[in-house]
Amino acid sequence: MINTGSNPPVAADFRNVLILARQLPLGFPSACAMAFCAAVAGTVYFCRSMAGGMDMPGGWTMSMMWMRMNGQTWFASAISFLLMWLAMMLPSALPTLVNTKRAAASLSVMAAGYFAIWLAAGAGIYVPGVVFAATAMRWESFSRAVPALSGVALMVAGAVQFTRWKMTGLLLCRSPLGCAASCLEREADFQLGCKQGAACCRCCAAPMTILIVLGMMNPFVIIGVAIAIAAEKFLPRPAIVARLVGILAIIAGIASLCVVFLRIRG
Repeated sequence: MINTGSNPPVAADFRNVLILARQLPLGFPSACAMAFCAAVAGTVYFCRSMAGGMDMPGGWTMSMMWMRMNGQTWFASAISFLLMWLAMMLPSALPTLVNTKRAAASLSVMAAGYFAIWLAAGAGIYVPGVVFAATAMRWESFSRAVPALSGVALMVAGAVQFTRWKMTGLLLCRSPLGCAASCLEREADFQLGCKQGAACCRCCAAPMTILIVLGMMNPFVIIGVAIAIAAEKFLPRPAIVARLVGILAIIAGIASLCVVFLRIRG
């Protein structure tokens, strides 16, 4: 369990991040701001261009995220997915990177390692997602089972929020560079960034599952999950936030299963 009693107030944490950010050369914060704006712009564009979805047997709607648009290559489709994937993580990653108190060049290399891990995780989700969509479109029996599978996935993700595995990952994610103690100064910057990215991926596994199930093309879902991830990382009592997210996910999963049951009974 995370010991949250010694955490400083949120306002103090935010002030410390601002002070550290002012001490950095303009290059790193400016680059992060530009990258975030580009990712958000790409997310908004793709959410609007892929609005709606395909009605599927079983009474659910499949997101266009897992399909190519007219004239679009699979590479372009994957890039659009990864842009949305990274846009959600940059706001919560920047304060953690800035808190390492390193030079801008060092931070840039660390950020590259961090986002390399997240890109790999995004690619590892996109490919099975495309296969999942193709299977649902080809086999009606599988498509009809998707609402029940989604409900179970939400309940499992919610239950994970209460586990020691989640709390351990959250502790590492909230610590500098994904370490429970201070990392060695001689350790390579890129390696430290990868370590922080891996800790963050572990911590965010359940929220990302919730995001994928509820729909990555829904801006409200994207914003809600991004806020939940940031709250887990920076609020004084992260265990409470994690459990609240878990409760909401379990309720959503139960509601989904109830809808499936009523549809079968009807």
